[in-house]
Amino acid sequence: MSFYHADSNLTSLAEQALADTHAKFPDLKPEQIALTWLVYDRPIPVNTGGAITADELWKYPVRGFSHRGGERIYPASIVKLFYLLAMHEWLEQGMATASAELDRALKDMIIDSSNDATSLVVDTLTGTTSGPELSAGPFETWKAQRNLVNRYYQSLGWSELDAINVNQKTWSEGPYGRERAFVGEMRENRNMMTTDAIARLMHSIVGGAAVSSDRSSQMMQLLHRDLNLAQSTPDPGEENQVNGFLGAGLPPGSQIWSKAGWTSQMRHDAAYIELVDRQPCLLVVFIEGTANSQNRQILPFIADRFVNAMAQIQTPE
Repeated sequence: MSFYHADSNLTSLAEQALADTHAKFPDLKPEQIALTWLVYDRPIPVNTGGAITADELWKYPVRGFSHRGGERIYPASIVKLFYLLAMHEWLEQGMATASAELDRALKDMIIDSSNDATSLVVDTLTGTTSGPELSAGPFETWKAQRNLVNRYYQSLGWSELDAINVNQKTWSEGPYGRERAFVGEMRENRNMMTTDAIARLMHSIVGGAAVSSDRSSQMMQLLHRDLNLAQSTPDPGEENQVNGFLGAGLPPGSQIWSKAGWTSQMRHDAAYIELVDRQPCLLVVFIEGTANSQNRQILPFIADRFVNAMAQIQTPE
């Protein structure tokens, strides 16, 4: 059973937003987008500073909508959200030791989306390192260790996480050696996620239920984005996780906590959004296709359409 429930009003508004998007960007096919949208009705249970418990959060009814929300798609750098939460769990349980260098890596992994920083985080989580290919026996041990994060998320018992794979590092130029062997000849073992899975993880963070209220707050601090970046002239050669993403489509006064992911084949974003005089929402969007991934207008347009939808939401009876 999903942690959110469908609603006819949200479905109608979301389908119109998607129709507007396809009309604006006809090269974006329905099978090249996946989306999950959650709306938080009052009393708002998220970003409360620890005012409610984790048990209370999961009992709170949340309305939502998804288009291909259960479709497995390569997540690019959004996987770093899962490594962030896992590291906080490891630290909480004494399975990893806090240090200034680890703090620097977590910060750079989320704020700058650094792949080098992510490499350190994955090594720390799993006790593995990259390097030359290994013989059969040691490689089996190495693979078992690298799957520690997968086993952690499966232990949570969230049905939305059944289809995910989170055992690969992120790369600028691609894996080599044992990493290349591990991802598979056809990259069949690469990271995979669904927008529903990411929505549930983000919901737990913004709801203060990820590891602990204090650690959720620490994660939120790293995810907060400066929307003033959207007002500067964007450099196509640089990504700041605002320009070309959902944050660039939000009205003045909004706030956003997000993690983006992009490659030459996809452009994704996962965001918790607070709007002026409207209830907050959570929006996860995956865009696939070479031409679509290079189009920096699609995600801001989608954000604008869902902001418009938020103004038309009916209060549930």
